[in-house]
Amino acid sequence: MKIAILQFGGTNCDQDVLHILKDVVGVDAETVWYKQEDLTGFDGVVVPGGFSYGDYLRAGAIAARTPIMNSVKKLAAEGKPVLGICNGFQILTEARVLEGALTTNEYPKFRCHWTNLRVETVDTPFTSKFRKGEVIRLPIAHMEGQFYAEEKTLAELDENEQIVFRYVDENGKVTDAANPNGSLENIAGIVNTSRNIFGLMPHPERASESILGSDDGLRVFESMVDYITDNF
Repeated sequence: MKIAILQFGGTNCDQDVLHILKDVVGVDAETVWYKQEDLTGFDGVVVPGGFSYGDYLRAGAIAARTPIMNSVKKLAAEGKPVLGICNGFQILTEARVLEGALTTNEYPKFRCHWTNLRVETVDTPFTSKFRKGEVIRLPIAHMEGQFYAEEKTLAELDENEQIVFRYVDENGKVTDAANPNGSLENIAGIVNTSRNIFGLMPHPERASESILGSDDGLRVFESMVDYITDNF
């Protein structure tokens, strides 16, 4: 098994993800510069956080149009898992492999703090080690994390159980106060219809060791590895 961690100009969470996959989960992982167009030999992809190309035009817009993303789409078409974290989520929406868009926070400032999330579905390659309805803690660090989609798209995401995480209070209730960026329906992460592409704004790699204050995020990576082990 080998997992690719994409690097663009401005990516800054690649080494964090590499550490978690290699040193904590214990699988082979490798950083891949965006100019490498061939992902042959990789069983999954992580598009990590950062500020690719300085968030010019729109966050993730330039990275989404680099040639390596064609290889990511090809890998995903084979059923292999693709995980986009923060800027990675923005890139995946800009590449149109995930629905919706990420826009400037309702309060237009950079937000960096812990959030509570409710697990809405465990029927994905990324959440099989969670319990539906449980509340977990992951940190956010973004200025453009407000999830937006048209009403029809939101209805489809709900109907197909594509909403994976929602921002909630510590009791698991969806409230305006628990929503750090104004995301519609408090959405923090979604999957595609095939369920093998997952984007989320919170950072699981920053909550994958108990010394960091939470290891809830570790299960995202462990679930992904289990899925690869069982299917490829």
